[in-house]
Formats: sequence, C-alpha cells, structure tokens
Amino acid sequence: MTSTAPQTASQPPGPAELVTVTPPEHPVHALTTYELRDYRRQLESAIAFFDSKDTVPPARDHLQAKLDAVLAEQDDRARLTAHA
Repeated sequence: MTSTAPQTASQPPGPAELVTVTPPEHPVHALTTYELRDYRRQLESAIAFFDSKDTVPPARDHLQAKLDAVLAEQDDRARLTAHA
C-alpha cells in the first residue's frame, strides 16, 4: 500500500509497514490456541513480505522452519481433538 502523506524527517524512507515477528514467550507446544494462531499469522505475513522481494534473504528459511513447527503443532492438536 502506498501512502500519499508526505514523509517527515522522523519518517525514514521505505515501506510504510515493516514486518516483525515477535518470538513467543513460551515454546510452541505451550502456546494457547490463540497465541499459536497469532504467531502463525505473523510468520505467514513476514514470509509473504520476503517472498515479494527480488532477492529473498536467508532469514526467510528460518521463518519458514518456525512456521512449519507451528503448523505441525496445530495439526497435532486437530488430530487429538478429532480422536477425543
């Protein structure tokens, strides 16, 4: 999204919204369902941001590994719920 507001001295040039992923306070297996969902959304957003770049930084692979762990945890929880 492009901003039409003029940039001020306190506003550095670049994207209006930087992607940050806040690491959870607990291991993935100890996160609540909502924390896991929010963490997944952060990771997916960051990965999509990196995928839109011409040169994909190595950090993308690290984020993908974290997302894979989150997806595996969500799958395990879904499987346990289905068999309960």
